[in-house]
Amino acid sequence: MLSYRKTLVICFLIISLLMYPLFAFAETDEIPYSLQNSPEAMTVDLIAARPIGLVATIGGALIFVVSWPFSALGGNTPEAWNSLVVAPAKYTFKRPLGAYEQ
Repeated sequence: MLSYRKTLVICFLIISLLMYPLFAFAETDEIPYSLQNSPEAMTVDLIAARPIGLVATIGGALIFVVSWPFSALGGNTPEAWNSLVVAPAKYTFKRPLGAYEQ
């Protein structure tokens, strides 16, 4: 049986290796045109951006449900819905794989 320290080190290494492609794009604000829709960009999109977008969509829906009475009183329910639910859903489900600028 692995000790707690060894398990922690293994988990850290796995997370580091999975996060490594994200750090390749950290130097610039935009992904270079040559890397758009490349296999690397598609892999990072599939492994990192899509799950984060799904969590943002679900979290936005939960936040919308909590804030709905206040949005209704303020008269900005459609704006709240579009910002909290529709925008993350479009980013997650409508965008082509590897295309970050749409």
